[in-house]
Amino acid sequence: MKRRRKKQNIQKSYACKIFGLIVAITVIAVSGGVLLKRTITESPEDTLMEYMNHIEKKEYEVMYTMIDSDEKVYLTKEEYIQRNSKIYEGIEVSDIKISHIAVKEKKADTVTLSYETSCNTIAGTIQFDNMAELKKTKQGYKLVWQDSLIFPDLESDDKISVTTSKAERGEILDRDGKMLAGKGVATSVGIIPGKLEDRNVSIEKIAELLEIDVETINNKLTAKWVKEDSFVPIETIPKVEEIDLMKIQPEEKTLEEQDCQNKLLEIPGVMLSDVEVRTYELGEATAHLIGYVQSVTAEDLENHPGEGYSAESVIGRSGLEKLYEKQLKGKDGCDIKILDSDGEVKEVLASIFKEDGMDIRLTIDSDLQKSLYEQFKEDPGCSVAMNPYTGEVLALVSTPSYDNNEFIRGLSSEKWTSLNEDEKKPLYNRFRQVWCPGSTFKPVVAGIGLKTESIDPKEDFGNEGLAWQKDSSWGSYQVTTLHEYEPVIMKNAIIYSDNIYFAKAALKIGSENFMNTLNEIGFNQNMPFEIAMQESTYSNTDKIETEIQLADSGYGQGQILVNPLHLASIYTSFLNEGNMIKPYLKYKEEASGETWIENAFSKENVEEIMQGVEGVVNDPEGTGYAAHRDDILLAGKTGTAELKATKEDTSGKEIGWFSVFTADKSVDKPILLISMVENVKGIGGSGYVVKKDATVLDEYFEE
Repeated sequence: MKRRRKKQNIQKSYACKIFGLIVAITVIAVSGGVLLKRTITESPEDTLMEYMNHIEKKEYEVMYTMIDSDEKVYLTKEEYIQRNSKIYEGIEVSDIKISHIAVKEKKADTVTLSYETSCNTIAGTIQFDNMAELKKTKQGYKLVWQDSLIFPDLESDDKISVTTSKAERGEILDRDGKMLAGKGVATSVGIIPGKLEDRNVSIEKIAELLEIDVETINNKLTAKWVKEDSFVPIETIPKVEEIDLMKIQPEEKTLEEQDCQNKLLEIPGVMLSDVEVRTYELGEATAHLIGYVQSVTAEDLENHPGEGYSAESVIGRSGLEKLYEKQLKGKDGCDIKILDSDGEVKEVLASIFKEDGMDIRLTIDSDLQKSLYEQFKEDPGCSVAMNPYTGEVLALVSTPSYDNNEFIRGLSSEKWTSLNEDEKKPLYNRFRQVWCPGSTFKPVVAGIGLKTESIDPKEDFGNEGLAWQKDSSWGSYQVTTLHEYEPVIMKNAIIYSDNIYFAKAALKIGSENFMNTLNEIGFNQNMPFEIAMQESTYSNTDKIETEIQLADSGYGQGQILVNPLHLASIYTSFLNEGNMIKPYLKYKEEASGETWIENAFSKENVEEIMQGVEGVVNDPEGTGYAAHRDDILLAGKTGTAELKATKEDTSGKEIGWFSVFTADKSVDKPILLISMVENVKGIGGSGYVVKKDATVLDEYFEE
């Protein structure tokens, strides 16, 4: 029994020693219900390192426990936390590194250490040499507090000043330097709470005029910072310019905006003031191309650490604003200084110069862009235009569209919902997608037939009437066309847009030759262009499976899907001795064509094709004759693609196309224009598109 009791006593004694050791090396501080722990080390160097490691974690309460108690007589915990947090978080300190720690002086119970510090801040990297005094206590080494622990020359009466200079966001310009996106002015509608009369009635009236919720206004008026004489911004609306009102016939939209502002000013307590905002000069006409910016969110700040964004920044959300975000945003300038008690600069700790964002100049022709938008703004569709010799993209239009300025001023939830629920899909960027090209694909198929030597352009395929099938193996399926003519040769087949001719041509070419040549001219690959475009394809399964699918592919149906800009690039080969020109969007002072695909077709091939496409526009029987001009030689191809569930389906859509280009290289303003309307059924087919493009070309050549 004695031996067992002795053993138990030894165990108890050992446990007490362990417990005492744990107590000796652990400090527990309870503050605000938070349990804080730190390990006490015997080494002054380790104590200093540990103290510094807590800064980035914002563990100021733990840091305070590491301060010698004698210092706390005149430094309360609240004062210490406020001083440190305000400085370290104000300069956005990170990546603190301590090195070259050495004992500078050692006394009975104190040690002075020298060390080097480096850290990243909002104004760049700060590096400095410093010293710290530590006192040996029963709880291990404690730091003797001095403000110089933060920065060597910082004293208790000094302050840290952080000043920023905002970088200007770069502008987006057209080819002639006209602003498409840049600095503009809008009108801020604000309320002075103390001047509101009959508050509830006034707020309801304001909400009605601005088309926002009463709750939204009340939330802004009850913010903590708001006083009776504060100007509380409620909504940003378009600024009505006097010059617009002085026009002989001001736009209806301008008159409505002016009327709204007049009614707002009649309400006591409402004030209007000018504010600087990002402005999109052409609005809807360039919305899908230019995109828009919005204020950064907490998620943006998390996703872009160290990239110079703050809560006041904006960031590109779509279009070129997003694509060129890094070049456009610039870098804010920032200074971190120590100010003395009189506010005088004592020391500059870090400084970075402001760098304004770059301007981005495009190849876009603003007038052409706007003209195309105005012609097609009610039609779901798209247009692309380029200089066929240089590759400069002159226009990229998607219709219908939306006003990207509304995203800057603040889009209401109701407006956002209406945009998303609109059956015409105004938010949908159509020029980036692929579409069934219909007969605009026939010149391409002609080129494939000539390149593979499958087709003799002078061979008469014979008059089959308006319907044809290869043989009875096709069952009831027939290829139909709209015109009879003779002789049935390639040139005439292009002019009369003969489906039967090109169905036969595709069968002569064969599926392997057909697919291989399409792959050679950019199908199933990314187009080399600044904006990502959907890849053109010829089959849902990467293979043309049947004879009927091949025959239909010959006249741009089947499963052929083409991006409009890719189609335009293919057409450039007809003007460049068979070489496809690479499209580009960023302006160059010396514009010269860069070949994307060399020898897409041969020089002799394209000469044969040009006879047909010139006839489309210039022969009175041609399907594009409505665009004919006496002053400039044009060429092109119309197209109508039927989208229906079955051959007998009469409710399907008809996509209307027109590809048109200047056929004479000496013309002053060469252009290749392709327009597509999603449904031209019942409104004139592809002829509807031809007439609109003809109007656009009139305006383009008259400038």
